[in-house]
Amino acid sequence: MKITFEYKLDGNNYNVLVVKKNNKNTYIKIKDDLTIYVTTNYLTSKWDVKRILDNEKDFLRNALSKTKKKKEKEELFYYLGQKYDIILVPFNNTEVSAGKIYVKDENTLEKWLKKEMKRIFTERLEYNYNLFDEDIPFPRLKVRKMKTRWGVCNKRDNSVTLNSKLIEYSIHEIDYVIIHELSHFVHFDHSKAFWETVRRHMPDYKKAVAILKE
Repeated sequence: MKITFEYKLDGNNYNVLVVKKNNKNTYIKIKDDLTIYVTTNYLTSKWDVKRILDNEKDFLRNALSKTKKKKEKEELFYYLGQKYDIILVPFNNTEVSAGKIYVKDENTLEKWLKKEMKRIFTERLEYNYNLFDEDIPFPRLKVRKMKTRWGVCNKRDNSVTLNSKLIEYSIHEIDYVIIHELSHFVHFDHSKAFWETVRRHMPDYKKAVAILKE
C-alpha cells in the first residue's frame, strides 16, 4: 500500500512517498530526486507520518542538504578537487587552464580522464607504497567504477582497486584511500592496530574521511 503527499519544510515542498509494510518501526530515507521515502506499519496514518516528519526536521534538513550537494556535484565537472568548466574546441589536444578544460568532445574528454586516472593513481600508489616500512607486496593497480567503496585490497592476487570517481577529489583524498588499502596488507581488518597504521602514514586522515563522506 502506497500513499503520496507533499510536505513543506523551510519554504520548500517535497514529495513524500509512504510505503506500508509489516514493519514494527518507521524508516525515513531521501531519494536522489529529493523524494522523502517513508516505510512504516500498515496501521500508521498519513497524519502519523506527518507528525513523525515534524519531529525529524533536523534529520530531514541534514539528509536533504547532503543529497542536494551530491546532485550538484554530479552535474558539475571536478578534477583533482577543483571544479572546471568544459569548453569544446575544434582541435584534438586537451588542455587544462585557469578553471577550464579545453577539449574536442565528450568522448575525447572521457579518454583523457581515463589516462589521467591511470597516470595519477599509479604515481600516488608508488609514492605512498614507499612510505611503508612494513614488508608488503607492491600491488597491481586496478581502476573501476564502484558504487559503495572507494578502494578494495585483494590479498589473494596482491592488487588494489581504486574507484574511478576518486579522480574528482584532491591528491590528499586519493592518498588516503591508497594508504587505507595498503594498510590492509598489514592488518586485514579495521582493528585499532589497522587505524594506527593508517594514522602513522597520514596523521590527518580523518579530514579525508570527512570529505569522502560528504
